[in-house]
Amino acid sequence: MRFKEIVAAMGLSSSESRSLKRTLRTMLRSGELVLTRKGHYGPSAEMDLITGYFEAHREGYGFVIPEKPGERDIFVPSRASMSAMDGDMVVVRVEDRGRRMGRIVRILDRAHTRVAGRVEMTREGFYVRPKSRNIPFVIYIPPGKRGGAKDGQTVMVEITEYSVDLRPAAGHIVKVLKKADEPRLVVESIIEEFSLPKRFSPSIRTEAKSLYGIKGFGQRTDLRELTTVTIDGERAKDFDDAVSIELAEHGYTLWVHIADVGFYVRWDTPLDLEARKRATSVYFPDRVIPMLPKELSEDLCSLRPKVDRPAFTVQMEFDRGGVRRGASFYPSLIRSDERMTYTSVRKILIDEDAPEREKYDYLLHDFDLMAELTNILRQRRMNRGSLDFDLPEPEILLDMQGRPEAILRAERNFAHLLIEEFMIAANEAVAEHLEHLGVPSLYRIHEEPDPAKVEDVMKFARGFARGPNKPGPGSYHKVLRAVQGRPEEEAITYMILRSLKQARYSPDNVGHFGLASECYTHFTSPIRRYPDLVVHRILREVLKHKHLSDKRLKELETVLPEIALNSSRRERTADESERQVTDAMRVWFMKDKVGEEFEARVVGVTPHGIRIRLEEYYVDGSIRVSHMADDYYSYDERSLVLRGRHSGKTFKIGQKLTVRVDAIDLEEREITFGLV
Repeated sequence: MRFKEIVAAMGLSSSESRSLKRTLRTMLRSGELVLTRKGHYGPSAEMDLITGYFEAHREGYGFVIPEKPGERDIFVPSRASMSAMDGDMVVVRVEDRGRRMGRIVRILDRAHTRVAGRVEMTREGFYVRPKSRNIPFVIYIPPGKRGGAKDGQTVMVEITEYSVDLRPAAGHIVKVLKKADEPRLVVESIIEEFSLPKRFSPSIRTEAKSLYGIKGFGQRTDLRELTTVTIDGERAKDFDDAVSIELAEHGYTLWVHIADVGFYVRWDTPLDLEARKRATSVYFPDRVIPMLPKELSEDLCSLRPKVDRPAFTVQMEFDRGGVRRGASFYPSLIRSDERMTYTSVRKILIDEDAPEREKYDYLLHDFDLMAELTNILRQRRMNRGSLDFDLPEPEILLDMQGRPEAILRAERNFAHLLIEEFMIAANEAVAEHLEHLGVPSLYRIHEEPDPAKVEDVMKFARGFARGPNKPGPGSYHKVLRAVQGRPEEEAITYMILRSLKQARYSPDNVGHFGLASECYTHFTSPIRRYPDLVVHRILREVLKHKHLSDKRLKELETVLPEIALNSSRRERTADESERQVTDAMRVWFMKDKVGEEFEARVVGVTPHGIRIRLEEYYVDGSIRVSHMADDYYSYDERSLVLRGRHSGKTFKIGQKLTVRVDAIDLEEREITFGLV
């Protein structure tokens, strides 16, 4: 129906018509309605239209991830993408339901307004080629908009016209980026590439400093006499969780204390809106881009030892089998007894290090109880089919000048598992409580993978493990357990990861596939994640007012989808920028080692070559099959092997090799090795 027809059918007055117009605009932006070229409004669902965000591939095609949880992804070929960019909010028309294929018909919201790229001067004109491989088109820069940039320079471009049909995107250069000839400058370049915030405005800093003037912590349960510790990494400064435990008649009482950020940062203040925009802290080897100013993240909200701090406590009662028999939630006042590190707790519990145990002798009983409960909770979680991806990660050690002096495999020990289990338990308890009350909230959801992708993984993995083909955590869990400790473990783990959907935030609960949890949220890191802060506030309101007014419920229902979408987007941006910095540091570390030989092992095999990792350093690189000139190599997909046609020589996962550093590409952040 046209707008005038809707007004006439409803018999609306002039003021009501204006209100309807605003409502229709909101529904158009959200994708609930579509406006045709002839001016007709129609519901998306009845026109085979689905709203979601676009995950772009470097070749131009991509997938639309439906905004509504529980729906399968839609494949979009490059010819039907409308030149959508990675992360754009789009409306897609499903054209082939069987193959789940569609065409993007509208772009609702652009994820990128600025991109970094390299200047290319051609006969046809002046262009910028984006550095992101997920943006498969160039941007035309008209005369007068080039900002003095020269061919080959890296620049930041403001997009003024997006690519439509055969017309290229256009923009103007806003900044010529410095050549990154130091690791510090490499990080700054990546910060520019991803448009990450560099600093807080003076007004935000002033607001943060003013919070020191708050006197008292309000009415709280006093837990300062309870033995409490924080457990974090050696370099951590923002301590947002602490734990306490006691043996009880029924089993165990566990307290998880979380920094009460909501006490200081109230809804819709300038400080809150800035945190909402950032959505997450971003961690690099040489710096942190925090969600909150350091006055809060490193001081007022940080659960530092021997200092009174306001917290939000989740108190849980577990029986001897690890079943949660009850939970309560309340604002508290705590005083952490010790700032423990993962290394120290490992020495106490696993290594039974005598000096460390003597130093913390008054905590030994508590740590033994924590270890006991951790093992019980973890076993229950594994039994229900939770996936445990124990993938190695690099730890980058910097010298005084900020240059990488070593890249090692980061240690993940039992102390990490302890905190992980306790935080999962607290997050589940809060999520179940809010869902039971029926109030709007944010959930951390992880949808089931596409059944076809599960089938592909299971077909490949049958050589290593037997299991069901239906999509469920149990099938993947069985495979992971079967290949544990084998050379193929890492490759199969990555294959499973690639088949999974990305976890995200949503006001609709559909469960968490990876954790095999029916109800999950993020509550335990409000210093560095905005959704956690939102959940804190909702829980506080419910505890205080018992029932939320209709007006308040409507406000939450309006704002939560926007917060969920932005938080999911910003999380993806943070993850990708952190990966890029890690890759850049690896390349920088190896740049003066060209020609040197190292012992390595194969960690991946593809039709294009082999992926290898050095034994001495946690550094990955590739050996391209096009450079393996001694034979013609073919790829065996079933066994993940490259096999020489004439020599019979094979390359498989886990195989040890001696390799030579052949080339370093600082721009592309890639390391190419050759066989010795």
